[in-house]
Amino acid sequence: FLFDSMLVSFMIAETWIMSAVVLITSKGGGAAGLGNASVLRIARLLRLTRMARMARLLRTMPELMILVKGMTASTRSVVYTLFLLLGVIYVFAIGFTQLCSDE
Repeated sequence: FLFDSMLVSFMIAETWIMSAVVLITSKGGGAAGLGNASVLRIARLLRLTRMARMARLLRTMPELMILVKGMTASTRSVVYTLFLLLGVIYVFAIGFTQLCSDE
């Protein structure tokens, strides 16, 4: 819980507080007036801790990795089904538009 709370606080700091600091310190309406932005870069690197947490989770639970691989394998059939449904909806939309027109 502590690790997750720390990640959320980092996200809030990066999203709102860092944006406000950049807007206040920049004079020309951009990040050009910031000068040395290495502190901001370091703060953005802290977001990588979220990925480290996910890698640690996948290492400790191999069943989770099996589930992730299964979901990625099933993505292809879901995307094909989505395109098929969009095509059917498009064809029926054209047909109903032709039936409902006054001409």
